[in-house]
Amino acid sequence: MNDEPGALLISQLRHANSLLQARLKLLESSLAHQQAIHEQRLKLLEAQILDHETRLRSATEGVTQFKIFSGLASGGSSLMSLVAVLKAFLGG
Repeated sequence: MNDEPGALLISQLRHANSLLQARLKLLESSLAHQQAIHEQRLKLLEAQILDHETRLRSATEGVTQFKIFSGLASGGSSLMSLVAVLKAFLGG
């Protein structure tokens, strides 16, 4: 009879220990899941930033090419106007 209270206490402590271990495993699993989600979101955001940067560079190149083309076209038009004025003054 002396051993019954000690055995009961040991049984309760083992049960409490197994409950705490189960809760700890659940928390670790939840933390690992959250970490995986955050890593995935970070990778997605980094990919979007790179894509956005690529699009900006492409748009900048397009604008630069258009400015060069319009400058050349304007220069050619000015040259032709100058030729026409000279031809008009020289009587050609």
